[in-house]
Amino acid sequence: MKQLPERVSPPEPIQIGNGRSQPTPRSRPKWPLKWLLYLGLGVGAIGLSVLLLRPAPLRVDTGTIQRGTLQVTVDAEGKTRVRDRFVIAAGTAGHLDRITLNEGDPVKPGMVVARIDPLPLNASIQQALGRLSEWKAQRAGVATQRPKAETLQQAETQIQAAQARQQQAEARVAEARAALQQAQRDRQRAQDLFSAGAISRQARESAELNETTKARDLDAAILAANAEASAVDVARAQLAVLQKQQTDPDYLLRVYEARIASTEAELAQLRDEANRTDVRSPVAGRVLRVLQKSAQFVSNGTPLLEIGDASQLELVIDVLSNDALKIRPGDRILIDVGRDTPPVQAKVRRVEPSAFTKVSALGVEEQRVNVIGDFVNPTPEFGDAYRVAARIIVWEGKNVLKAPLSALFRCQQTAWCTFVVINGRAQQRPVQIGQCSDFEAEIRQGLQPGDTVILHPTEQIKNGDRVTSR
Repeated sequence: MKQLPERVSPPEPIQIGNGRSQPTPRSRPKWPLKWLLYLGLGVGAIGLSVLLLRPAPLRVDTGTIQRGTLQVTVDAEGKTRVRDRFVIAAGTAGHLDRITLNEGDPVKPGMVVARIDPLPLNASIQQALGRLSEWKAQRAGVATQRPKAETLQQAETQIQAAQARQQQAEARVAEARAALQQAQRDRQRAQDLFSAGAISRQARESAELNETTKARDLDAAILAANAEASAVDVARAQLAVLQKQQTDPDYLLRVYEARIASTEAELAQLRDEANRTDVRSPVAGRVLRVLQKSAQFVSNGTPLLEIGDASQLELVIDVLSNDALKIRPGDRILIDVGRDTPPVQAKVRRVEPSAFTKVSALGVEEQRVNVIGDFVNPTPEFGDAYRVAARIIVWEGKNVLKAPLSALFRCQQTAWCTFVVINGRAQQRPVQIGQCSDFEAEIRQGLQPGDTVILHPTEQIKNGDRVTSR
C-alpha cells in the first residue's frame, strides 16, 4: 500500500527582541513542475481542437471597384475592301495574249493591260466594207429603172394634143346639132307648105332627106368626139403608168437604204470591237488580281483583271441584325492589330439597309447586316480583303463607377447583387447597374470606389462567410 506522508509539525514561534514572540508565516503549497506541464498541455490541446474544428475561410478571387472609362462595343469580324474596284473584262471574243502584269503592279489610266488578236475582226471589217459598197452601187442603179424625163414630157404633150382634138370634135358635134335643128325646122316648114300646095312633093322630100343627113352627121360627130375623149383617157393612163414607174423603184431604195444602214452599224460595231482588242485600264491604281494569266480563247465579257487603289480602303463588318440596331453612322471603330500597338481608328459610314442569311460555325442560321466603315488615318499595313477584329463603340462614358461583370449575379430573380469583402467576411449587397460591356458594368447604386468584391462567386459562398483572397 502507498504510504501517506508524515504530518509536519507547525513551526516554532520566533522570539523577537522585546520578548514578544511573532507567529511564523505559513508557506504556500508548491505545485510540482510536472503538474504545471500537464495543465499547459491540456489548455494547448483544447485550443488546437477549437482551431481545427473551426471552418476554414473560403479562398476567392477579388477585384476593386474603381472609376474609369467604360465602352460598350459590338465585337465582330470584318474585312478590308478596296473602295472602288474595277473588274476589267474582254471587250470582244478572240484569242487573248498572255498577260504580263502581276499582282501589285502599278497601272495608269489608258494603259494597255491585255491584248486580244484583232485579225478575225479585221477580216470581218473588210467583208462588211465590201457589202457596203455593193449595196451603195445597187442603190445608185435604181435611177436607171425610172422613166426618163423626156418620156414623161412626151406623154404630157400627147395628152394636150388629144385634149385639143377632143375640143375640135366637140365643136363639130355642136355644129352638127345646130345643122340638125335647122334641117328639122326646114322639114317642118316644107311639110306645112306641101300641105298647103305651095311646094312640090320633091321639095318636101328634099327637106326630109336633109334632116336625115344632118342627123347622121350629128351621130358621126358625137362618135368622133367620144373617140377623142377616149384618146385623152388613154394618154392620161399612159402618163399615170409612167408616173407609177417613176415611183415603183422607191421600195428598192428603202430596201437598199436599210441594208446600207445595217451594214454601216455592223461595220461600226466591228471597228469598235477592233479598237477594244487593246484592253486598257480606266483608272490609276494597282493590279489586285490577274484572273486570266495564260494565252487562251476568251469570249466577250470574260473577266481578265481586277484593278483598284489599295490605299483607298474601307471596312465591311457583318454583325447580327439585333446588334445593327444599336449602331449609328459616325460611331467609332477600333481595330486590334496586335504587336502591343494602339488600335487602328475608324468610323461607321453607313449601315446597309438589307440583311442576309449566314450560317454560323455551329450551323445556326443568322441574319446579319454589313456595316461599312472608313479608316480615320491611312493604313499602309492593310491590304485588300484582310480579315480584321473590330470593336464598334456604341456607348462610351468617362469617370464611370464600374465593376467587373464577373462579380455580378442575379438575385431575387430580377435584381443584381454582388459580394463585398468587409473585415474578411462576404456580405451580399444589391446593386443597380447601367451600361454593360463584355467585361465591366456601370454601377449606379450600391457600391463605392475602393470596395473589394468577389469575382466569380459560387453557390458555396453565403452571406457572412469568412473569405480570403487567393
